[in-house]
Amino acid sequence: MKLEVAVINGDGVGPEMMEPALNVLRAVCEMYGHALKLIPVMATGEAIESCYNPLPEESLAACVGAGAVLLGNTGLLKYHHLPLEKRPEFALMKLRKGLGVTTNIRPVHSYSGLSDFSPLKERIIKLGLDILFVRDIVGGILCSDKVKSKGDKGLEAYEYEYYNEKIVLDTAGIAFQMAKERKRRIISLDKSNVLESSRLWRKTMESVGEQNPDIALTHCYIDTAAMKIIERPFDFDVIVTSNLFGDIISDEGTQLTGTPCLYASAEIAKDGRGIYTPNQLHNPNEELIGKQEVNPIGMIAAVALMLRYSFGLEAAATRIETAVERVLAQGYATNDIWRPGKKRMSTWEMGAEIVEEFRM
Repeated sequence: MKLEVAVINGDGVGPEMMEPALNVLRAVCEMYGHALKLIPVMATGEAIESCYNPLPEESLAACVGAGAVLLGNTGLLKYHHLPLEKRPEFALMKLRKGLGVTTNIRPVHSYSGLSDFSPLKERIIKLGLDILFVRDIVGGILCSDKVKSKGDKGLEAYEYEYYNEKIVLDTAGIAFQMAKERKRRIISLDKSNVLESSRLWRKTMESVGEQNPDIALTHCYIDTAAMKIIERPFDFDVIVTSNLFGDIISDEGTQLTGTPCLYASAEIAKDGRGIYTPNQLHNPNEELIGKQEVNPIGMIAAVALMLRYSFGLEAAATRIETAVERVLAQGYATNDIWRPGKKRMSTWEMGAEIVEEFRM
């Protein structure tokens, strides 16, 4: 198989995280005999400095023509004064539209030996935390028109919470398909007791559930779920929800591990193309830049998701994830997950150790 991957190194610690991730990808192609074509793409801060555009049209075209996009850390404090459409983060918004991605997928599970980082009690975390968050990224408030004006009570601003059946069906279809590969359980989150858009969401989810009787579908209000996921995270398997609700609860779920740097995020389209990023896409600690101290595992995990969802290479994806598990179980750690008794490593060293474990 030929893997054509567009690579956006990103800003700040982005290039430091991307290098070991690409080394893992090269090891995959070497082991499984795949041809690899990496397409460097100018975007985010680099493109802003060059042409004051976070994603020039030729860069977007290169991403659209690839089989998948790897996107590194985006955003630096020096760009925060710019209007949104000129900031590095806007590149992701243009990519989403250009590739037609509909759904964000964020898998989160607890790693053996790292439970002391979790804010949860040991008696809870030991019962298991393994959740797949599936979130729409096309509809809802986050993608609606923004209105700002002045009324008789002063300045006012609002957005529309808009959904239609197609938007919900696109994400529901992906959620149900992924549930078939897990425990065949889905919990759909909404606020249908007060929101008409949530009533449409629930009704549409139920229609998909009726077509998939082998999947157990339940519903929960988003505020109730936000409490239950802390109290009993082991009760959740696949969570599917709308854009804004998903943005919040997936961050909550990831932080329950206490190690958000170890996870990745996938944004996929119906044709299989996708955008793959570390969970912490906007690392705020600019003091780490150039020091080889940032944890590369989130970017390496993004490579595994890319192989699984865009290229259908499940065995290779699982082998990467197993290598990461083993390296962490052996006590190797970058500064962010280091504790006395563990073996402190640089960004590059962590990546090299994972490559070595992958090859074993």
